[in-house]
Amino acid sequence: MFQSVSAEDAVKVIKSNDRVFIHTAAAAPQELIDALTERAPELRNVEICHLHTEGRAPYANPNLRESFHVNSLFIGHNVRHTLKAGNGSYTPIFLSEVPSLFRTNALPIDVALIQVSPPDKHGYCSLGISVEATLAAIESAKHVIAKVNPQMPRTHGDGIIHISRLNTFVYIDSPIHEHILPEPGEIEDKIGYHIAGLIEDGSTLQMGIGGIPNAVLKNLANHKALGLHTEMFSDGIIDLVEKGVITGENKAINPGRIMSGFAMGSRRLYDFIDDNPFIELRDISIVNDIAIVRQNPKVVAINSAIEVDLSGQVCADSIGSQLYSGVGGQMDFIRGAALSKGGKPIIALPSVTSKGVSRIVPFLKMGAGVVTTRANVHYVVTEYGVAFLHGKTIKQRVKALIKISHPMHQERMLKEFHDVISGL
Repeated sequence: MFQSVSAEDAVKVIKSNDRVFIHTAAAAPQELIDALTERAPELRNVEICHLHTEGRAPYANPNLRESFHVNSLFIGHNVRHTLKAGNGSYTPIFLSEVPSLFRTNALPIDVALIQVSPPDKHGYCSLGISVEATLAAIESAKHVIAKVNPQMPRTHGDGIIHISRLNTFVYIDSPIHEHILPEPGEIEDKIGYHIAGLIEDGSTLQMGIGGIPNAVLKNLANHKALGLHTEMFSDGIIDLVEKGVITGENKAINPGRIMSGFAMGSRRLYDFIDDNPFIELRDISIVNDIAIVRQNPKVVAINSAIEVDLSGQVCADSIGSQLYSGVGGQMDFIRGAALSKGGKPIIALPSVTSKGVSRIVPFLKMGAGVVTTRANVHYVVTEYGVAFLHGKTIKQRVKALIKISHPMHQERMLKEFHDVISGL
């Protein structure tokens, strides 16, 4: 049904000055990436554009700066060094708006490198575990190169692509990248416990991947009729679905289904979502649309931060002026949850870094980016409890946030803000 070529032959279509999009997260087609990088000596000024990707990113080697420049729409660990080295850039943007960059040709794509399942008898492939903004990149790209992998799950939703929309095929049978998380630690467990106490039966959840989301999910075994409408999810949801905790029965959007943009985790997760009609992976412009999110009842949005200042400003994409991750979907869901009937937007973080530095601070570091403004923050949670900030004055916020900061920093912050508090 399709004619397969080698990865080396497939990437020959890429020319100097092209912009190349790479499939997101665990769906990044490693063999196509490697083959493209091997062409570095004959290419100049190729822009590599993507959200977070897993696996190797050899094109990000600063020694290849004449050949490749990285444009990160969300900065992953494998390309973070490019920003300091000068062979990379960061485009801050809400995740919900990334597809429009491609569809309006504000960021035109010459070639898209993607990974799909083999076509079925009708000629339809699946984008598998990652639909998000990749669907829009495919629609706008001049040329689409697909790694066809029988180990890619077939998923329901928007990621069903007919082979006629794909230009070049490379058949490779290889494992999908797995992202295995360690068990949550003591601090994460305490944060998860506090957040679980805020979640009512019938709530619709949004959360990402990591120790805190996993800790929250571990504390939800006795909840009922929960829904999931989230930009991404991982293994932590499986047990809750199988136990009948996550049913989606009260959702207004896609009731009785999980709605998400992509998934990343273990092979158990990939097998769980394979041909599972309970899970729909959709275009991220739909998943993260505030107008859609808010229609669900009791949306609980759980997002992380690098630091939070005592007025409630949230820095989530940088450490001072050092860019670290991205805007992502935090504001999409923080606002969507705030507008949902009974919704609860939550910022969760440990009170201190691994070196004991407070993450609740009097003032954000010089150059720090504000992803979520103080006006959008409702709940902040650390291992020491919950601070509710919505509708509170600055003076009240300062007191509430100091109360959930690490005890070894509380006296210093109280002293530092004594004069300010008395005047607000």
